[in-house]
Amino acid sequence: MKITISIPSVLIILLLVLLSACKSSDLNFTKKDVQSSQKLIGLEIEDQYIGDMHRYIGRNKAGYDSMRKYPIDNETFPALTFDPHPAGFEFPEVKTPNNTWDIPSGTPLPATDEEIAFLNIPELAGLLRSKKLTSERLTQIYLDRIEKYDSQLFSVITVTKALALKQARQADNDIQSGNYKGLLHGIPYGVKDLMAVEGYPTTWGAAPYKNQMIDYTATVVKMLEEKGAVLIAKLVSGSLARGDVWFGGKTKNPWDLKQGASGSSAGPGSATAAGLVAFSLGTETLGSITSPSTRNGITGLRPTYGRVSRNGTMSLSWSMDKIGPMCRSAEDCEIVFDAIYGKDELDPTTNDVAFHQVKKAPSELKVAYLKDDIDADSTSSMGKNLIKGLAVLKELGVNPTAISLPKNYPFNVFDIILRAEAGAFFDELVFSQEVDKMVEQNYGSRANSLRQSRFIPAVEYLQANRQRRQLMDDIHELFKNYDVIIAPSFRGRQLFITNLTGHPVVSIPTGFDKRSRPTSMTFIGNLYDEGSILALAKAYQAETEFDEKHPPLFSKSNQ
Repeated sequence: MKITISIPSVLIILLLVLLSACKSSDLNFTKKDVQSSQKLIGLEIEDQYIGDMHRYIGRNKAGYDSMRKYPIDNETFPALTFDPHPAGFEFPEVKTPNNTWDIPSGTPLPATDEEIAFLNIPELAGLLRSKKLTSERLTQIYLDRIEKYDSQLFSVITVTKALALKQARQADNDIQSGNYKGLLHGIPYGVKDLMAVEGYPTTWGAAPYKNQMIDYTATVVKMLEEKGAVLIAKLVSGSLARGDVWFGGKTKNPWDLKQGASGSSAGPGSATAAGLVAFSLGTETLGSITSPSTRNGITGLRPTYGRVSRNGTMSLSWSMDKIGPMCRSAEDCEIVFDAIYGKDELDPTTNDVAFHQVKKAPSELKVAYLKDDIDADSTSSMGKNLIKGLAVLKELGVNPTAISLPKNYPFNVFDIILRAEAGAFFDELVFSQEVDKMVEQNYGSRANSLRQSRFIPAVEYLQANRQRRQLMDDIHELFKNYDVIIAPSFRGRQLFITNLTGHPVVSIPTGFDKRSRPTSMTFIGNLYDEGSILALAKAYQAETEFDEKHPPLFSKSNQ
């Protein structure tokens, strides 16, 4: 006999089965627990409803527990993929990029290895293309500097020496045979150790993962390999992308070894400033390129959200993570960014919007500045140097308009977006209690952040993202009439807001404080307009020498 059961009937049967599996006597939490938990979310539910809730919550918990039996790949994004485009946003006009950089042909080979180590990318490219310098020698210079200095800096987790020398020799053979691949061909660099490289550990800076081997290579590393660049080191990430402390110690600021390098792209900041690599790649979720770039006196570009593939890179927040170059100049950032951006089928947030250099004079750019934030910081060394920087820009013909960021938002809640997403990615780490093995175990540690993420309600996460959507629309309306917005790197909320909205920024050095530590300012651009902020940064650096300064302990010839 054939029995026919409708879909609604099946659902009812399943529900009854689940409910029967969750009798009050079978649950490992009580009705009093449910009543007490209301305090965490500010509710007061009548006692008469607690019994039904208790059973329903038990059913939910059974679902959670069953879900953990099904593995999730590190590269799997949530189905709710973040869209950074505000209402009414129009993508830039599609046209073929015409990005060009001069490769100096007459650059003499410096007398010392130290001088070579601090050359910019075009200068190194000129020496390599003219065969005055080999990639193998240049690679060995940086490897020697790592061996000599990293015991003071703690900026390197893994030296990829065998791979580096192999890639350098291949670069020399290619260049010798006339197969020159461009500005990055033969140039040694490092990546933050959130990015996977097959054959080498990918530690994420955290003790529970210090022996982790991932059997594929991050897309950005592959892209640089295709350009002929030479990977010499996996650089420090603060533990699970937080701060400058990792399982090997605390990464130091080369300008002041008593101070940490800031983070979480601590290794890229410290190693690039000290001349241990020609350039590096960092990541940012909430300041991790801007902060170490400032602290270590280098230039950091945080591109538009989705510009650069994150495939093969640890996720902290699927809706906020970005990868960007950390270099000794804005021009170097532009060159590296041009090599790593673009559509990647393995990262659903990427697209094929082209990057275009902006070749306008500073006077042709429409510029605004965050006057209230700048005025509020006017007495600090950072603020005073920013004001001096504004004066330089005005001499170049910039006439900035004063604007203010919106204030009428629940900024104290937006942090849960990052925390909830990080909690999801590191679910197993917390439930296995491996999180207890992390070096830092204090209030501000990543370990504590991951534990408390379990107490963020899904409803509040979604409500915060709805507020975020309104913020994105408001910021777009504020920014869209300008090419560049000048801002303090830290004062006010621009760093927080622009990480939520996905706007690009570049952080550039502006001088030093009373203790000879670097300071910076930030240029913010519209979505996909990295070109304008880099153009103004290059113009500023052409008029100043701060990008040419190097830490005296690691650059004797620069004193």
